[in-house]
Amino acid sequence: MKNCKIISWNVNGIRAIMKKDFLKDIKEIDPDIICLQETKASDEDALKALEVMMEEYNVHVNSSKARKGYSGTAILSKKKPLKITNDIGIFDHDQEGRVIKAEYENYNLINVYVPNSGQELKRLDYRKKWDKDFLSFCIESENEKPTIITGDLNVAHREIDIARPKPNYNKSAGYTQVEIDGLDNFLNNNFIDIYRKKYPDKIKYSWWNYRFKSRDRNVGWRIDYFLVSPSILNNLKNTEIHNEYFGSDHCPVSLELSF
Repeated sequence: MKNCKIISWNVNGIRAIMKKDFLKDIKEIDPDIICLQETKASDEDALKALEVMMEEYNVHVNSSKARKGYSGTAILSKKKPLKITNDIGIFDHDQEGRVIKAEYENYNLINVYVPNSGQELKRLDYRKKWDKDFLSFCIESENEKPTIITGDLNVAHREIDIARPKPNYNKSAGYTQVEIDGLDNFLNNNFIDIYRKKYPDKIKYSWWNYRFKSRDRNVGWRIDYFLVSPSILNNLKNTEIHNEYFGSDHCPVSLELSF
């Protein structure tokens, strides 16, 4: 049996986090695969920032084509993936570098930075369409191989996943019924929220607003996930939210598997 540790981390700017303790933290965590969201760099700049990691990892990036320094994802993998696919094949969704899919021997891994519904929920209608189309993409992947979806899903699923549910419900991006329904649709199509399955009653958050010293007071949201195909449960060793690591407004989340 071989172990594999995957981490997912919205870094809120790859160049910014590289100036902090990111490399030290990664060395300590020692993941086999790293999924990053919100790299906020062009392909060229993201690769340059990640160059220092290329001795140990195969690096794949997908950056925003529409807006410079916005969105963007990356997968770093010690073992070279069998295949890498950027985007989901729908023009409207493929301009912001939000998805990278890596195929491995035993599973597909989809790294995603889901669109935020925005100030005053201006992108909520778009977000609803995104959720529907992205789910179709993930179901297609699951038909090929067991699939792991990870990243910043930009939704707190239940009251337990958000420090202040009542004032945010249907008012704040990331905690509207439309977005909750979008995640429910993944779970209704057999994907499993692995952290909540393992820890049904545990309150732990993965994102804190930079304003109001939210992290100091732990007024947070759980919006970073691993969703997995049912068969992946047989390979699960552990999953965790790593509040001990800083450098971004998000902390990393991890999944450990054994094949």
